[in-house]
Amino acid sequence: MVKGGTSDLPFVVVDGDGGHLEPVVAYLRDLMLGDASPLTCRSYAFDLLRWHRLLWFLGTDWDRATEADVATLVAWLRAARNPQRQRNRPNSPPAGSVNLKTGKPSLRAGYAPTTINHALTVAHSFYAFHHRFGAGPVVNPVPISAQRRQVLAHRSPLEPVSVVRRARLRQRVPQSVPRAIPDTLWDELFAAMGCDRDRALLESYVSSGARASELLGVTLEDIDWAGQLFYVVSKGSRLRQPVPASPDAFRYLGRYLATDGLPAPGKPVWRTRRGDPRPLTYWAMRRVLQRANDKLGTNHTLHDARHTAATRMAGDERLTLAEVQTIMRHAHLDTTGHYLAVRIEDMHDKLHEHYTKPRSQRSYPAGYDPADIEAVFGG
Repeated sequence: MVKGGTSDLPFVVVDGDGGHLEPVVAYLRDLMLGDASPLTCRSYAFDLLRWHRLLWFLGTDWDRATEADVATLVAWLRAARNPQRQRNRPNSPPAGSVNLKTGKPSLRAGYAPTTINHALTVAHSFYAFHHRFGAGPVVNPVPISAQRRQVLAHRSPLEPVSVVRRARLRQRVPQSVPRAIPDTLWDELFAAMGCDRDRALLESYVSSGARASELLGVTLEDIDWAGQLFYVVSKGSRLRQPVPASPDAFRYLGRYLATDGLPAPGKPVWRTRRGDPRPLTYWAMRRVLQRANDKLGTNHTLHDARHTAATRMAGDERLTLAEVQTIMRHAHLDTTGHYLAVRIEDMHDKLHEHYTKPRSQRSYPAGYDPADIEAVFGG
């Protein structure tokens, strides 16, 4: 796969001779006409490249693929090792291991169930696109759940999603608990930050709930000091929207700018501190967090800060769930509702009171003979 170089086709898939795969190019161009983001095009292109590599290996033309070929893809993804999970650092934990301090597992060595389901969705959409023009197999090789499609077609957004059977070859995806960082571990992580820039970023993440890439693109013109707001370009809608942040976030931000100086107009506020100042990238900030994890023996991620912000807001009785949805910029209220889950870490004091509460003693009205009580109810 290579970059397309144009806005209407940012990525293309090529064959072994370097020529464009026209069926894939036509599909990706149609995808971009539907106002998909370049990152979506990139993700779909990788899935289609993997699918066509399998077809080349099997010696099957793309327009003669069957459900058996799709089953082969799923079987391979379930057994293969994901090259993105290879650990290059010597002190990296084994893939799939659980961190004893945070209780959070690392990504496993193979492909996740969501990755397999995404590959099936992309392949089904690819063949559905060509089916409209009379190309490809007569029957879409990717099976679907007719029951699920029927339920979703007539579902009100206010009603909960009905439980239906998965389509054949679809993987079971368990409902994950939000990866919020407990307060004690958050205080340790914040103390491990080595400069005001990192403290300002971390405090901005946990108080605003902004995504990592959204906040890193903020310029001076995107900061409302009086209103304590950041204006970020949302990942989903790609609209410029305000997000609030705490007074501490702006205090650390002011100290950082006073020390490192102001950026040029239109340039990102967050910059590197070594060598010539450059915009701080996602991978550079990720490396900052990795160094803190190595020091603390944890496995926090940047997205954990967004989960932590949403969990704190959802648990605050002064904020309604609709207000939390507005701040987090969730498209559906159901997504915000996931953060109402009670965590065991937050129940420590209540559980301690429960375990230390004395057992209640049974008592009976006066006038009854104790011997009769014992004979009827036992000792």
